[in-house]
Amino acid sequence: MASMIFTDPWSVSAVNCLPFARFSNGLISIRRFVASMATEPSAKVIDGKSVAKQIKEEISAEVSKLKEEIGVVPGLAVVLVGDGKDSATYVRNKKKACEPVGINSFEVHLPDDASEEELLKFISGFNGDLSVHGILVQLPLLSNILNAVTIEKDVDGFHPLNIGRLAMQGREPLFVPCTPKRCIGLLHRYGVEIKGKTAVVIGQSNIVGMPAALLLQKEDATVPTVHSRTMNPEEITRQADIIISAVGQPNMVRDNWIKPDAVIIDVGINPVEDASSPRGYRLVGDVCYEEACKIAAAVTPVPGGVGPMTIATLLSNTPSSAKRAYNIK
Repeated sequence: MASMIFTDPWSVSAVNCLPFARFSNGLISIRRFVASMATEPSAKVIDGKSVAKQIKEEISAEVSKLKEEIGVVPGLAVVLVGDGKDSATYVRNKKKACEPVGINSFEVHLPDDASEEELLKFISGFNGDLSVHGILVQLPLLSNILNAVTIEKDVDGFHPLNIGRLAMQGREPLFVPCTPKRCIGLLHRYGVEIKGKTAVVIGQSNIVGMPAALLLQKEDATVPTVHSRTMNPEEITRQADIIISAVGQPNMVRDNWIKPDAVIIDVGINPVEDASSPRGYRLVGDVCYEEACKIAAAVTPVPGGVGPMTIATLLSNTPSSAKRAYNIK
């Protein structure tokens, strides 16, 4: 998706999200510019941190109940290959999140040059370990590695059988990919009606875009998908009652992409240079937040929107797997 360039540098919407706006040949009216600066944000902020906290409290209660009733403590195993900083941070955060809710955490960290046979040996061991109810293999890895995780412990929801069930009418996967699941979960928790609505998904990755579109279809939404080969993406997105964006393009979705009173779930987390920040950069989403707040009915911030929900979902899948293993409803 890195080649995807939709931004219109002449749009007045650039004023709020870029360092400067260019005025030439009457392409931007001064009247519209002044009006856009005067509009106050009115969108409801969809607070992922707050919802994630609620979910973790629910998980903690569920784990305590399992321990008291049948003496089982749910266990989550993480297999990490290599020393990638992003992956290591993500795994560390998952491990850190397990303890407060009472989930046992197991971890295997293999070097970059680890053989596929060695990796499969650890996965097979966790598959057969009754104290492990969820297995996470940190991506990116070959698809046959994902196939090696037993479907009953595929808490990340990436096993082809789980994806296949998600795509079929009348079938339900054991697990759904965490980020798309929580995109839909945020809509539910904020009382957003999905049935009969037009929901545009921007991006078609296997991790977010494709499963998000499938989940929305299961909720009886009409679901166009916008991607790097889409003609007139602004026009298609502007028809949406709900927008889910996951392409990794900072501030790509501008005010002229957004239908008034649309609901926006922004999955993008993009670093942009910011000399005023101690880190030298700040994080922004795929959607220009400042502009979206003036048009949309509700929008997720970045950071603090979808991000905190993903780990919470992974955690919630682990006791669900333990309950299924012991036939507990």
